[in-house]
Formats: sequence, structure tokens, C-alpha cells
Amino acid sequence: MTSIYEIATIPAIAAIVYTIIDIVKTAVGGTEKFKRFIPLISCALGAVIGIVTYFCVPGVMETQNVLVAIVLGAASGLSATGTNQAIKQLTKHNTTDTTTTE
Repeated sequence: MTSIYEIATIPAIAAIVYTIIDIVKTAVGGTEKFKRFIPLISCALGAVIGIVTYFCVPGVMETQNVLVAIVLGAASGLSATGTNQAIKQLTKHNTTDTTTTE
């Protein structure tokens, strides 16, 4: 039977990655060069968190080997990037100019 910990592992990793990336982005100043590497950093950070979770808390992530833990962590990291973009698009204001030229 699946426990709540197994279900909550993937969103928890995504939330951790989202928070860390947001803190780092604020600390760095949000330069354009850094923003290009955010998905790659999120993927790597998620993979590292997946490995740590696999070895430190083995009952939480029900995987057979470390490779599956890496893939699940990396996918969680990438989902954090997708969540960030979804929030940005939903909160973006319409800035199109509605004036007409005569």
C-alpha cells in the first residue's frame, strides 16, 4: 500500500528546488546569464536531492536502485522550473498597446 510519504516525495523535492533556485536567483540579482542555466541547475539539484533522499531516507522514495532515484529527482527539479514558468504566465499582466493609429 502506498503511504503519504511516497506520494509527497516528488512535490516536496520540487518545492525544495523551487525555493533554492528562487533564493539563489535573488542573491545573484537575476542576471540573464544565470536565467539561461536555471533549468539545468534545477535538474542537477533535483538529482542530488533524489540521491540524498534515496540513501538517507530509504523508506520515503520507493525505488529499486539509485538510477531511478536520480531520474525522479531530476524530473522533480525540472517540474519546479515548469511551475515557476506557469506562475509567471498566470500572473503576467496584459501589456499590449490598445491605441490605434489614425
